[in-house]
Amino acid sequence: MRKLIKTKIHPVEVLSNTALRRKNTVALARWLIGKTLARRFPDGAVRRHIITETEAYHGETDLACHAAKGRTARTDVMYRAGGVWYIYLCYGVHEMLNLVTGPEDFPSAILIRSVHDITGPGRLTKTLAITRALNGAPACETGAHAQLWLEETLPPARRRAGVFTNQIQTTPRIGIAYAGPIWSAKPWRFVINAPTAKLKKQ
Repeated sequence: MRKLIKTKIHPVEVLSNTALRRKNTVALARWLIGKTLARRFPDGAVRRHIITETEAYHGETDLACHAAKGRTARTDVMYRAGGVWYIYLCYGVHEMLNLVTGPEDFPSAILIRSVHDITGPGRLTKTLAITRALNGAPACETGAHAQLWLEETLPPARRRAGVFTNQIQTTPRIGIAYAGPIWSAKPWRFVINAPTAKLKKQ
């Protein structure tokens, strides 16, 4: 069952680990569009952002996936059961935020590239002060020490109506030419281009 926590405004539904532990990374990357990324800062303030762009990386056979080179010190977190964060440094400059998915020992992850008011994975982590200190932290818990987690954005009736899903575009992933023509052409990037004001009104 999904967990419910209450805020002063309305009940907040946190995503379930169970939903993230299946071998359907691509479907999960699309499903994550329109969900909410919540960040708690040291002063206790919580900021919420609607996820608008994701990419799927599916197991060791996916040559664009870090796990294609097997289990290493860096990719070890990808082999955990889904529902934890995988954060790594890209080109020695940008922290990249990924959600580990799939069952234990099936390394897959979803890169969160943008939210409704922050475009680009490097800008996202910089703006929200997300660093590798959160690598391996749970993504579906909101206890007193939780700093970063995922929530449903819409009530169940509006999810069933496809408020976000009918606006999603699918494209190949970005910046992975190194994976070769087959894997770089996989349509595993999902993006919603609705204006910020429209997203907030959903």
